Amino acid sequence: MMNSTAIKISCKNLWKIYGPNQKLWFGQTNSAIEQNNVLEKLVSQEDHVGAVCNVSFDILEGEIFVIMGLSGSGKSTIIRCLSRLIDPTAGEVFFEGKDLLKASASEMIEMRRHKMGMVFQNFGLMPHLNVLDNVAFPLRLQGMHRSEREKRARDIINLVGLEGREKSFPRELSGGQQQRVGIARSLAVEPEIWYLDEPFSSLDPLIRGQMQEEFVRLQKLLNKTIVFITHDFLEAIRLADRIAIMKEGRVVQIGTPAEIVMKPANDYVAKFTKDVPRAKLIRAQDCMKINQFPDATKGTFKVPADATLDEIIKKLSEKKQECSVLSAEGKIIGHISAETVIDALAEVDTK
Repeated sequence: MMNSTAIKISCKNLWKIYGPNQKLWFGQTNSAIEQNNVLEKLVSQEDHVGAVCNVSFDILEGEIFVIMGLSGSGKSTIIRCLSRLIDPTAGEVFFEGKDLLKASASEMIEMRRHKMGMVFQNFGLMPHLNVLDNVAFPLRLQGMHRSEREKRARDIINLVGLEGREKSFPRELSGGQQQRVGIARSLAVEPEIWYLDEPFSSLDPLIRGQMQEEFVRLQKLLNKTIVFITHDFLEAIRLADRIAIMKEGRVVQIGTPAEIVMKPANDYVAKFTKDVPRAKLIRAQDCMKINQFPDATKGTFKVPADATLDEIIKKLSEKKQECSVLSAEGKIIGHISAETVIDALAEVDTK
């Protein structure tokens, strides 16, 4: 989970338009859009497609930032613009304050080799290389000595739970094992930012759940800055620190999983939240009453700020009292009653 407020990567007024006159209305600056109405009229024409439309957000260091949307919403296009696998039509992309759109091709190659890790849905493993050589391959491109790159590759293979399969070839592995190899290969370069585009979507539900658990475990160990793409809302809320929900090339809401479930921006977002197990998602810090008790030590019990409502309900039922909410430092920052829990679990009306 994120523990920093430092911005790792950001995009401002980002557009990606496909069509013969895609830059016609952007002027010479290729930055912030001042003629949205004209441009949207252009995009609406049959020979133009607005894959990403005026998107802006910041991603914090150590954050899992999930971009979620249905097929065709523009989520995969954004991740390719952020990594400059494709160039946006207009807008700005910054990585650690550096303007990526001004970086040369050679600079981008070096950045991808040393600072960016990428995992895609189709694994992308080289069939003629065994697990060890697949994982070590990006280190080979860096020019690392064989003994050093194999040692690091073995360490990463152990980290993702594939110890003993170093000499296996991709065809000898299950889908989940192949994806673990892909994850290990992307981590071998010790990336500062990790891009994952629907990495688990082709796996069966059981293996997918296991890989999500593995992903959470790895993040706790490594604390990477992660941009994760998915069309599965339950996967998004399970993994994310924050979620950006996309529709037709636009971001319609950005927030924590609890914020999106409790306060969806519109009916489109609310539809995704209907079947979410709210008691397992919403935490004390998301719904507590901020004002403290005059005397917090009398007649109350205490719960940590990250306790889920599922955990709190059991204690409220046992104690028959309100509870105080404690910060990580042990200070009382609010309180929760049975009424607070009922309000938090109630259906949300976005109208």
